Amino acid sequence: MHVGRKMMVLAGVLVLAGTLAASGQFGTGMRQPRMQGLWNPIVGSGGAYEIESKNDRGERKTQMEIAVVGSETVDGKPGYWVEMAFAEPRGGGQAYIKHLIVLDGKQTSIKRRIMQPPGQGPMEFPATMIQRSQPTEQPADIRDRAERVGTESVTTPAGTFTCEHYRMKDGSADAWISEKVAPWGVVKTTGPESNMTLARLITNAKTHITGTPVKFDPMEMMRQRNKQ
Repeated sequence: MHVGRKMMVLAGVLVLAGTLAASGQFGTGMRQPRMQGLWNPIVGSGGAYEIESKNDRGERKTQMEIAVVGSETVDGKPGYWVEMAFAEPRGGGQAYIKHLIVLDGKQTSIKRRIMQPPGQGPMEFPATMIQRSQPTEQPADIRDRAERVGTESVTTPAGTFTCEHYRMKDGSADAWISEKVAPWGVVKTTGPESNMTLARLITNAKTHITGTPVKFDPMEMMRQRNKQ
């Protein structure tokens, strides 16, 4: 494969792999809203979201599921496996990415990342690639960067929630947070580039990633995709 094409493939894969990160993008080019809220992981719980994104190519809609599917201890601290599911941009089915997230002071950090594209086995990213692809840390508490607007009742397709409304101090977004939603409490967020709304609550969540992960190989991943 030509070197230029290899670099393009690798860049595309890294974007796909980083979708849970704060500034991540979907493979469709849709910008994902930051998961800004209050870190409150509950194994088996999560939410499905409707996301509207805006960019120079217009407005697009997609859906995302995020749930806590397990826990384990990392260096003496509790870690939680948070899994996200979204539609593969080429229409090949659901793709899954899960992160092992640990709370360290006021920051959550990603310790491991495993991805399973449609029709393929799971692949685990080396730590160096995780650090290069997207930011691995983000604040665990929105209140350090936002001002409280008040308590409001918010109705979404998932139901009606009593939420704390926060507005980011830099004006980048508003978020409505409820302790009834894991893992970040997000019921709704709005911003200039994207809006996210809770469509349904997820209970008894289990991982969709099956099999033993192998070392991530971007070229092999693309070969498998091209066979489909």
